[in-house]
Amino acid sequence: MTDVLSTVLQEQLHKRYGAQAPVAGGVANPTLELLLRHRTVRRFLPGEISESELAVIVAAAQSASTSANFQFTSVVVVDDPALRARLAELAGGQQLINDAAVFLVWLADWSRNIELARANGHTIEATEYLDSALSSVIDVTLSAQNAATAAESLGYGITFVGALRNKIDAVIEALGLPEHTFPVYGLAIGIPDPADPADIKPRYGQSVVVHRNTYTPPAAEDLADYLDRINTYYREQELPEDWVKNRLAGRISTKESLHGRQGIRNTFNRQGFPLK
Repeated sequence: MTDVLSTVLQEQLHKRYGAQAPVAGGVANPTLELLLRHRTVRRFLPGEISESELAVIVAAAQSASTSANFQFTSVVVVDDPALRARLAELAGGQQLINDAAVFLVWLADWSRNIELARANGHTIEATEYLDSALSSVIDVTLSAQNAATAAESLGYGITFVGALRNKIDAVIEALGLPEHTFPVYGLAIGIPDPADPADIKPRYGQSVVVHRNTYTPPAAEDLADYLDRINTYYREQELPEDWVKNRLAGRISTKESLHGRQGIRNTFNRQGFPLK
């Protein structure tokens, strides 16, 4: 069994890294196999997730590490079709929000802890600083990733939907969110459509992202290697293949490329996060 897993892991590593993939050797188990085969699923078949499955997925989310046990994560389960359609519209017309078996909106949530502190006679000055908001976003991210992995372990596919932040104020209104909460992203979970061509997507080589003791700028040939692999992937997916032009530059070249997210600081402020 270990030999079979090692072979599978090596194939997955090759898809991630190409010829520079690390050698798995005898390091193999089902958890690693699950993590390494992750792919984004954007096409779902009709079907539902049981309430017991959803409860265990949320339990996995709540089992993630959390800063000082503050448990900043809240999740809105969106099962009303009209509300899903509204969120899909706000996220740029993403049909997968409607098609997924379940759609979850993950919130960075200071509200209940602030209420507890105030109810017990404490001030909340420290919550006004950027680190407090950052801590809550980190917490919700750890939780949501746990949920995604749990869902994949049950055979479901997942897609994170950051485009909810494009029209963040409208999302807050649609979900009726209170002060001191902030929607970070959505998570679509459902039955993967076998016809969905998406596969394991290439990542930067470890020589680019791993540093020993001090930061080392990436070598030009290592960056070129990644561009060759990611452009080949998109070409095989019959998508525009110039990753730098069509994706990187498309997100960072101008503030308009943020599609409305350039105003998020103002939304944080209105939600009770001064970000000092």
